[in-house]
Amino acid sequence: MFTRRAALAGLAGLAAPALLRAQPTLGGDPFTLGVASGDPAPDGFVAWTRLAPRPLELHGGMPMTPVPVGYEVAEDDDFRQIARRGETMAWPNLGHSVHVEFAGLEPNRPYWYRFSAGGARSPTGRGRTAPAAGASLERLRFASVGCQHYEEGLYTAHRRLAGEELDFVWCYGDYIYEKAGGAIGQPAAPKRGKVRRHIGDECYSLDDYRLRYAHYRADPDLQAAHAAHSWWTTWDDHETDSNWAADRDQDGTPPELFDLRRQAAAQAYYEFMPLRRSALPLGPSIQIYRRAAYGDLLDCHFLDTRQFRDDQPCGDEFQPLCPEALAPGRSIMGAAQERWLFEGLAQGTARWNLIAQQVMVMQLDRRQVEADPSFWNMDSWAGYPAARERLLNHLKQANLHNVVVTSGDEHQHYAGELRADGADGPVRAVEFVATSISSGGDGEDQQAGSDQILADNPHLKFMNSQRGYLLCDVGRDTWRADFMVLDQVSRPGGNLTRRASFAVERGAPGVHRA
Repeated sequence: MFTRRAALAGLAGLAAPALLRAQPTLGGDPFTLGVASGDPAPDGFVAWTRLAPRPLELHGGMPMTPVPVGYEVAEDDDFRQIARRGETMAWPNLGHSVHVEFAGLEPNRPYWYRFSAGGARSPTGRGRTAPAAGASLERLRFASVGCQHYEEGLYTAHRRLAGEELDFVWCYGDYIYEKAGGAIGQPAAPKRGKVRRHIGDECYSLDDYRLRYAHYRADPDLQAAHAAHSWWTTWDDHETDSNWAADRDQDGTPPELFDLRRQAAAQAYYEFMPLRRSALPLGPSIQIYRRAAYGDLLDCHFLDTRQFRDDQPCGDEFQPLCPEALAPGRSIMGAAQERWLFEGLAQGTARWNLIAQQVMVMQLDRRQVEADPSFWNMDSWAGYPAARERLLNHLKQANLHNVVVTSGDEHQHYAGELRADGADGPVRAVEFVATSISSGGDGEDQQAGSDQILADNPHLKFMNSQRGYLLCDVGRDTWRADFMVLDQVSRPGGNLTRRASFAVERGAPGVHRA
C-alpha cells in the first residue's frame, strides 16, 4: 500500500521496496531528456533525470502512476566499481522527475551515474564531489553560463562547454524563456532573428512550463553539458516572467493571481533542475539561495535577486535615476537574504569569496551618445543603489579584499570594478559578467555606442557582445577570467575562441589584463 513514509522515502531518493515490484512498459525510451547532476558536496551530489518517452506530449507520454527507477553511481565510467545503487520512485506529482541525493562518496573526485526504468537505461552522466571541508586546494575552474533563448541561437556553446575540464558549472538564470513561439526569421530584436521556434504559447500553467523545459532539455548540446559537469543553478526572470519582482509582474496582474503563475513556474523549475529536496517549492516560494565551500580556496554564495526584491523603480527598464530609486531602504535581495550573505562573508575563512548572482552590480551609465542624458538599467543593481552601497560598505567593514562577483542577464561580456560611492570611490571588489549562450543571436564584437559607454564608465574595463561563456580559473593568489566567444550561433559549427582574459590579485581589489 502507498504510505506517507514510503512516499517521502521515494522522494528523497531512498529505496521503497514495496513500491518497486512493478516494472511498467513505458512505450519507448523514457530518458529522452538526458541526465544531470548538481549541488555537489564533499560526500556526494544530486543526480537528476525525468521520465518522458514522448517529451513534447502531455505528461511526457508517461502513465499517471508512480514508476520505479533504479540508479547506480560508480568510480569508473565502465561501472565496474559501483559505489552506490538503489531504487527510487518517479512521481507523477513531480512530472516523473527524479532527484537522487548521493552521499557517502569520496571528496574532490569524479563519479559516473546512470538510471534505469521500464527496461531502458539512461545515458551516463559524470558528476564531481566538492573537496573536503578546509582541504588545501591550489586551483579550481568553473564556468558561468545563462540566457539561452532557444529561438535566438543554437546551443553550440554548451557543446563546447561539455569538453572543458571544470570543477562545476554555475548557471545564473534565464534557463528558459517564457514567451510564445515566433515564426522562423521573424525579428526578435534589431539585428537578430529567430533560428528555431518555441512550441506553445506564453507559459502560465504548470503544463506550459513543463513543455517549455522539455523542449529546451531535448537539445543534445544542452544535454551534453549537463552530462559532463555538476551544476549549481538559480533563476532570473524568464523562468517565470520577464522582469518580475517578488509578487509583481510587469503587466499589472493582481499579486494573488501572479502568485499562481509563480507557483507553477517554481514547481517546473524544481522538476527540471538537479536540486536537493531542501529546494522543494512551498507554494510560489523556493529556497535556492545557498552556499558552498570548495576546500580552503573558495566560498561560494549563490544568490536569488528575483524572488525577494522590491519592484523596479522609475518605470523599469532603462531610465534616468528618479527619487524612487534612491530610497534608502530598497533591497534587491530582501532583508533575510542580505543578512545571510553578510554573515557568510564575514565568517568565511577561504582564500576567495564568490558572489554568484543574476544581474549586473556595476553602476553603468548606458548612454551611447555624449550629448544624451545619463540613464541606467533599472532591472539591475543600478535600480537599487542603496542595496549596492550596503554590500560594498560591508566588504569594507569586514576587511574583505578577496571578493569576485559573477553576473549575467546582459547578453554581453563585461569586466569591471565595483567602486563605492556610486562609481567614484575606492575599489571594493571585481565583477565579471558572462554573456549569453544564445540570447541575442550571433552578436558582434562591439555594439554601436560601446566606445561611449567605456568612456563614461572608467571602472568598466571590457565589454563584448558575442555569445559564449565565462571561464574562471581560481588560484590561491590570482583569479583569472577568460571570456570565451563564438563567431556564430545562427548556424551549426560555431568556432569558439578566447576573446580576452583578465586577472584579480587576492588582497588587491582591481582588475587588469592577463
